[in-house]
Amino acid sequence: MEQKLNYKKTFILGFGFFAISITWSVYNAFMPLLLGNFLSSATIIGFIMTIDNYLALFIQPTVGFYSDRIHTRFGRRMPFIMIGMPLAAVFMFLIPQTSSLYGLTFALLFMNLSMSLYRSPVIALMPDITAKQHRSKSNSIINFMGGIGSLIAYVIGGKLFEMNEGYPFILSGFLILFSFTVLFLRIKEKRDVLHYEAAEEKRNLIQGLGIAWQDRNARNLLFAICSWFIAYNGVETFFTKYGVSYLGITPSQATLTLSFISVSFLIFAIPAGLIGTKIGKKNTIRIGVGFAVLLMLGIFFLKPEMDYTLPLMRVLFLGVGFAWASININSYPLVADMSPLGLLGTYTGVYYLFSSLANIISPVLLGGLIDVFGYHIVFLYGASFFALAFFFISQVHDKREENNVLQEK
Repeated sequence: MEQKLNYKKTFILGFGFFAISITWSVYNAFMPLLLGNFLSSATIIGFIMTIDNYLALFIQPTVGFYSDRIHTRFGRRMPFIMIGMPLAAVFMFLIPQTSSLYGLTFALLFMNLSMSLYRSPVIALMPDITAKQHRSKSNSIINFMGGIGSLIAYVIGGKLFEMNEGYPFILSGFLILFSFTVLFLRIKEKRDVLHYEAAEEKRNLIQGLGIAWQDRNARNLLFAICSWFIAYNGVETFFTKYGVSYLGITPSQATLTLSFISVSFLIFAIPAGLIGTKIGKKNTIRIGVGFAVLLMLGIFFLKPEMDYTLPLMRVLFLGVGFAWASININSYPLVADMSPLGLLGTYTGVYYLFSSLANIISPVLLGGLIDVFGYHIVFLYGASFFALAFFFISQVHDKREENNVLQEK
């Protein structure tokens, strides 16, 4: 008998991704502006924005691996969530209280370390409680919740930032605590998990990472993931500075413009999951990546002196939201489907390892390019790395998914 998707549990689990999304959106949109109070170099700002990711390279795969192995009365994933989410909220509250570059760097570093403790486990819970054939639909619901978080960050956060630079971070801290309360009270691993995929033999962390790397299809998918996160992270990280310095608009206008991606993402999140189920995750991702290349090139050719630049950019950002939904909704389920028995948490950690690599590379690389060429380079940079992602995703051949698509037809 086919297991049905439990929409109620999936929406509740979505609060975990809601907390992750609002935190990263606030962080990426407003942290460069806070750092700009102390620094003038985009390269140095980009570097500081990546310090946390160097440690996340080791923490997220390790946490993912051990969340496959531990056994507690709260389950496997929940202990990491119970530690990471409250700590992340505490450091989000602390960020606006700092008055020096050293204090700000300390707070942002430990906030991101706290996020690394719970990010892999909360995402790994999705395939734990969801049958394999429903993972794209489930991930679409979770990302829909994440889209709401990003929208709150950009629309409400932008207005709050103009009132007080610390208010968006305080709002994010409260919403992390609210999301943690919902998750802890309503998701019980011992009751809700369908099954933990058990391996036939025990493996250590290095063996688990090696299995992921030796799989040619998984390796190409991971390179694609890294490439499209480099593209998207770079644009998202520097867009507020791009808007203020290149377009000559206010921070709230810039974050409002970013919100058009979030609105579109919300609209297309669930359809993207349905499309991924119907035509295949890889095919849906390729459509999204190809569309993203064209849109980024279109935005690159817009000039600040044109009267229609900002309205047209917002329209194109609606297309970016559709493209990003097609990519983001289906990428993690494709990774999860490739994971061998007993390595779901490890593959989840590797997924975030490569996104962390992107977060390390992108701000510094794009910051350096901005220092040399100026802010107009931002969307050409995005188009270039989305094009690289298209190449790598085209090299992925997952026979299991191809067979499932044929069966659907």
